[in-house]
Amino acid sequence: MRLPSGNNPRSPQDQWRNGAVAALLAAAMMGTPRLALAWGSGANRLAVRWAVDTLPVSIRKYFIAHRPYLLQHVNDPSQWMKKDRYERMRHYIFLDHYGMFPYLDLPHSYQAAVSEYGAGKIKANGVLPWQIGEYSLKLTEAMKAGKWDDVREDAAALAYYVADAHDPLHTTENYDGQLTGQAGLAERFGTQLFDRYSHFFIFRPDDAVKIEDPTEHAFEMVLESHTWVDQIILADRSALGSLPGYNGDYFDRFYSIVGSTVMREISSAAHDIGSYWYTAWLNAGRPPLPGQ
Repeated sequence: MRLPSGNNPRSPQDQWRNGAVAALLAAAMMGTPRLALAWGSGANRLAVRWAVDTLPVSIRKYFIAHRPYLLQHVNDPSQWMKKDRYERMRHYIFLDHYGMFPYLDLPHSYQAAVSEYGAGKIKANGVLPWQIGEYSLKLTEAMKAGKWDDVREDAAALAYYVADAHDPLHTTENYDGQLTGQAGLAERFGTQLFDRYSHFFIFRPDDAVKIEDPTEHAFEMVLESHTWVDQIILADRSALGSLPGYNGDYFDRFYSIVGSTVMREISSAAHDIGSYWYTAWLNAGRPPLPGQ
């Protein structure tokens, strides 16, 4: 499975299809707020910091040595959207466009999903789980080939996409509260709440484990995080209440309701990031890592 890239099409028919898809994506983005950075840069770095500590001794030393690089570059995919017209759709999936939870009508095979719904709808609704599966394979291939510079880059990017999957608001069309009169919800939930209260986060993620099917596991991640969407939307409305704006009292109320959800999902993201790194190394045949 290969997801869309910016490469030139191979035929006039492909060129027409790519142009049509680009038009659909542009139309979908017009008049709607931009999809916010999942969790904010600080939360992504915290997930990566914790992820390194979930790894088994067999590979932990390598990732500890490169933790500064991973922390510096985990947010790089947020900048790729400025240059790659396809990048934005890799950061989310609007599950609520596929019927009723748990969305059994959406095939988890990319080819089958395109066959069922058409390429335009699949791309406009986001391809996050398939992107995670694709990047897991990319990291595996880089490890197998001993391309260690690529390994660091791919590991950082994969961590970002996994963190995206653990942001509940990256699984819904109402990702910024824009459909319910709550514009700015993504920033309040994913960034401001974390920045205000992250010093209270004191727990440790579970140890990394092998993931049998990286794409299927990515769907499990987005389905699990999607279950929190309604709670977050309701909590935002309840916390505001009759307050004059989103002030300190609002955030105290909001945190009291959803703070545990934020901690749970970031901790789960760290566990899954470590598990994807570990799985890529296992699937690559356990190659010796530099410095081990």
